Amino acid sequence: MTPRTDIEAVETANTSFYEALERGDFEAVSDLWLHDHSDAVDNEDGDETATVSCVHPGWPALSGRGEVLRSYALIMANTDYIQFFLTDVRVSVHADTALVSCTENILSGGPAEEGADLGPLVGQLVVATNVFRRTPGGWKLWSHHASPVLAETDDDEGAAGNGGAEGGETPA
Repeated sequence: MTPRTDIEAVETANTSFYEALERGDFEAVSDLWLHDHSDAVDNEDGDETATVSCVHPGWPALSGRGEVLRSYALIMANTDYIQFFLTDVRVSVHADTALVSCTENILSGGPAEEGADLGPLVGQLVVATNVFRRTPGGWKLWSHHASPVLAETDDDEGAAGNGGAEGGETPA
């Protein structure tokens, strides 16, 4: 395979992950994640390493397929609507590992309030890194790490003008 073909295959796997989340399709999300150790590749020391990991914004690091998939089941159970608009998508492939970095522009809604069809919609900006491994079944997610992007406020801009202090704090 040429590198361009690998990049396209990783882009497709990455897009499929977000589309499955939007549909609330737990089986599809589960199928896109690497199976711990079963798809492992020997590292330089001869040990098999393929434990999946995930960091959702504001959550502790999750390790292991079961823990990661439980987190997605919980998110899907408590989110009536979610849509991802991916920007700044960058893909790099090296041998059997691929790295995707992107900005997740998320629009989501929780459970509906009484008398409403949908709960209030909330927008969120998150930067994410998705690491994929090549397997006989295609590219599978090995790790997902997402961190919120803090929005700049007028207070932040003023603080930056006061000697570069962040978050509105004044230097001591």
